[in-house]
Formats: sequence, structure tokens, C-alpha cells
Amino acid sequence: MPKKKSYHHGDLKNALIKAGVEILAKDGVSGLSLRKVAGRAGVSHSAPYSHFADKQALIAAISTEGFRQLYERESTVADLYADQPSKQLIEAAWAYVQFAMDDPDRFKVMFSAVLEKEKEYPEFVSESQRNFQLVRRIIEANQAAGVLRSGPSDLIALSAWGIVHGFVMLWLEGQISHAVLEKSSLRELVEFQLRQIMLD
Repeated sequence: MPKKKSYHHGDLKNALIKAGVEILAKDGVSGLSLRKVAGRAGVSHSAPYSHFADKQALIAAISTEGFRQLYERESTVADLYADQPSKQLIEAAWAYVQFAMDDPDRFKVMFSAVLEKEKEYPEFVSESQRNFQLVRRIIEANQAAGVLRSGPSDLIALSAWGIVHGFVMLWLEGQISHAVLEKSSLRELVEFQLRQIMLD
């Protein structure tokens, strides 16, 4: 009988989350179960229940960790270009795109409807809101610098996010014409999208 893997404190949860992402990528939500996740992680069928009450709790954890990682990437860029608002906006958008490119399966889960009752997972709500507030701060810095038009920063942040997110989803689903991709790099295309709402 094969020996089960042993994990140091904290490693098991991350291993289960990673296994969950892999299963979601291959089999979709309908193919995800804590039993399958345990099998892929090489632990007993009961092991996941020490961290997750059910499949929804696992999906919430996958998404929460994704938003935490996304925030780390974007906040690092935002801090780096704090005195250059327009560059900060473009670089933060590119960091968002790169995150999606690096981990497309988790990205799709984060922004899908598979998490049915978001409010039951306060950590998920907190991390997702923290990301949006960062976008809003970047927008406000660009408004103050005259790069973006004035107006409700939350609504303009939603517009900017929608532009970049829509572009990412089109790319992930292979919906961007090859003719377009042959003329411009992904980064150039992202910057072009943002230039449509920038005043300078």
C-alpha cells in the first residue's frame, strides 16, 4: 500500500488548494470533489475536512488565495509607480493580465459564479474588495493628475477594470483575432485599451 504524503503545518491546505485548481482546470466544477482533491494531493479521503467543510469552502479558498496573490502583484506595481499615475495605471493593468496568463485556471474560478454564497466567506469578500479598492485608489490618483476625467471614482474604476478584464477573458477564450495578435503584442493591446479612457 503506498505511503501517504506527510505535510508540515500549513502545507496540506495549500496542497489541497493546488489540487483543486488542477481538477477544476481539467474536469470543471462538476468534476470537483473533496475526495478527488484528497486523491490528487495524495492524502486520506478524510484529510480535506480538517480544512474545508465542503466543496464550496474549497472553491472559496481557491478564490481567496487568488485574490491575495493578485493584490500582492498589483500593490507592488502601484507602490513602484506611485509618482507616475498614468504609468501606474498601465503597469497595474499589465500585472492583472500577467496574473491571468500565469494562472488561467484559478483566474477563471475567481471570476466565475461557481462560488454560490459569497457572503458566507468573509475572507473571500475582504480580499476581493481589497483588490477593487486598490483599483479605485489608482483611478483617483490618475484623476488628480488629470489623466482620467473627473467623476465617481468607483464607477470609473469599474469601467477601467471592465475594459482590462474583458480583454483578458477574450484572450483566454481565444476570441482575439490572429490578425490583431500578429500586429501587436498583448501588452501593446492592453495599453491601447486604456488609452481610450485616458486624457493625456
